Amino acid sequence: MDIYRIDNSNPMDYDLDEMDSKHRKMFPCQDERVDSGLDSFKSGEYALLQEEFQNLKMAETRTEFSCEPWKQQITEDGDTFLHLAIIHEAEDQAIQIIKQCHKDPFLNTQNSQRQTPLHLAVITEQHKLVECLLKAGCDSRLVDHSGNTALHIACKKGSMTSFSLLTQVPPAIHLRSILNFPNYNGHNCLHLASIHGFLSMVEVLIQLGADINSKEQCSGRTALHLAVDLQNLSLVHQLIVLGADVNSLTYGGFTPYHLTYGRQNGEIRQQLYDRTAQDLRELPNESENEESEDEMYDDILFGGKLSPTH
Repeated sequence: MDIYRIDNSNPMDYDLDEMDSKHRKMFPCQDERVDSGLDSFKSGEYALLQEEFQNLKMAETRTEFSCEPWKQQITEDGDTFLHLAIIHEAEDQAIQIIKQCHKDPFLNTQNSQRQTPLHLAVITEQHKLVECLLKAGCDSRLVDHSGNTALHIACKKGSMTSFSLLTQVPPAIHLRSILNFPNYNGHNCLHLASIHGFLSMVEVLIQLGADINSKEQCSGRTALHLAVDLQNLSLVHQLIVLGADVNSLTYGGFTPYHLTYGRQNGEIRQQLYDRTAQDLRELPNESENEESEDEMYDDILFGGKLSPTH
C-alpha cells in the first residue's frame, strides 16, 4: 500500500457547533495533540539531552553509524534523539543526525503518537529540517495516530512553505495517492484546506491533481459542501470557478444548495441556485415530509395528556 494506516478511532477534525459565531473561527479539537510530549518533557531530561548531543560522536562510515547504541534510546513518549532535537529546535544537532542517516530507516521512526521526525518538523514549522528530511529519503506517506501524513498537517496549518517542500522536494512520486488519501476522520488534504479556509492552498492542491469532487467519508460532503457549511463565500466562488460539481450529492442525497437552507448568506444561496439542476433544487423527500408533518406530531403531550385532538 502507498499509505500506512492505524486504527481509526478519532472524532471529526472540526465541529461546526464549536465555531465562534461572531468571528467564524475554528476551535481546536480538545483531544488532539500534536506536541509529542512537549508539555510532559521534564527539564532535567532536556539538560541530559543537551549533554548527550555534546558527547555524541558521529561515525564516519554508515556501517559504524548503524551500530550506534543511541539510535535505540527512546523516551517514554517513544521519541528518539532526532525527535527530541526537532521538538526543542536544536537545528544543528538535528541536521547532523539527518546527514548521517541518509536513506536510513531511523529517519522514519515513529513515536507513541505515530509521528515521524517529518511530522514534527512540519508541526514546529522548521522548514530547513523538512527539506533536509525529504532529501535524506524519509517516507512522506507515513501517517500519525490520526491518519495524517505530513502533508495533511501542512494543509491543516496552512503552512505554504512546508506544503511546497512536501510537494516539490524531491519530486513526490507518491503525491497523487497522498493528495486523495483520507485521514481517520475521512478528510483528505483538499477537505482540510477547505475547512480551514486556505484558498491559495485549495487552488494549488487542485492544480496538483487533487479531486475537487472527492467526498469526505463521514457524510459524503465535497469541498463545496464544506464551504457552504462554513458559509465561506470566497471559497464557494473559487471552487465553482475551478469546476466543482454543484450537483454532487452527499450520502443523504443533499446538494451544496440544500445546505444553504437556514443559512444567512443569501449570495451563496443564489450562486448555487442558479447553477443547480432544477430537479435537484427541492430538498429530498420534501413533499413526503409536508404530507406527514401532522402525523409526526400527533402524539405530543400537553401537561402530561395527549393533545385535545385525541
